[in-house]
Amino acid sequence: MKEKAMILLGSTFLLFSAFSCGGSSKAGSTNKVENETTVVNVPQFDADSAYQYVKSQVDFGPRVPNSKGHIACGNYLATQLEDLGAKVTNQYADLIAYDGTLLKARNIIGSYKPESKKRIALFAHWDTRPWADDDPDEKNHRTPVLGANDGASGVGALLEIARLVNQQQPELGIDIIFLDAEDYGSHDGNNNSWCLGAQYWARNPHVQGYNARFGILLDMVGGKNTVFMKEGHSEKYAPDINKKVWKSAAKLGYGKMFIDEEGGYVTDDHLFVNELAHIKTIDIIASDPKGGFTPTWHTVNDNMDHIDKNTLKAVGQTVLEVIYKEK
Repeated sequence: MKEKAMILLGSTFLLFSAFSCGGSSKAGSTNKVENETTVVNVPQFDADSAYQYVKSQVDFGPRVPNSKGHIACGNYLATQLEDLGAKVTNQYADLIAYDGTLLKARNIIGSYKPESKKRIALFAHWDTRPWADDDPDEKNHRTPVLGANDGASGVGALLEIARLVNQQQPELGIDIIFLDAEDYGSHDGNNNSWCLGAQYWARNPHVQGYNARFGILLDMVGGKNTVFMKEGHSEKYAPDINKKVWKSAAKLGYGKMFIDEEGGYVTDDHLFVNELAHIKTIDIIASDPKGGFTPTWHTVNDNMDHIDKNTLKAVGQTVLEVIYKEK
């Protein structure tokens, strides 16, 4: 996952259908005045389905670039998007890691309504950390991470969203973008060593001149007892999108999970989408009120035992509420 840069900015948390008025007509009148509003039917996010999508990725083992598990999982993700009715673009790139390693990276994009100029971009990274270097046991520091939460949860949620979009298209075109080589970075303070796939895509989008109304990045969205605060770069570049998402979460009854308070700054894929592609994009990422990330972050414990369907449901349903209400 990204460089650890969570800085809490507050100590107090703020925990937090349409109907039409038909005009009545006088007796005998042939005129009827009605004010109608369009009722948008938002699909129901299936947390069981999302959980299985997460598990299917974890079953490949660590998805570290250049590994067999990485290749197999990439093929699985592309096939899933195709089977779910998306126009799939595979973006292959040779990327140089901070330590000189050549990473055979693959960004995978599934597009719905590709002809539409009005679009929303939904992002998650699908690779995993090569080393459990934040594990309490130093013996595990060279062990690859399974990445059930840190990687697979965001992708699993987006695959479930893709399944629903295929059944019922929202008004805007949707791009599901799985970014690679996010987690092969250094903790030496070089933020550019992270999110290599996002940096490549932001400079070389899958469609020439690509633009979207906004983007939402999902990262570590499946952990138990998770809360989400408004990430700092998201507030800087896309405060209106943050407001839209957190308002939707509160409306759905997830206000205790989506804390309406600013958290810390995180070097994550959305930073480069904002700064290089100039698409205002927010990061829905797990926050630890005490600072840092979740307890399983970059440890050997980032496995299916710590994935919570309730968290997946809250995030997935909130994103669906946002994208289906956009006009």
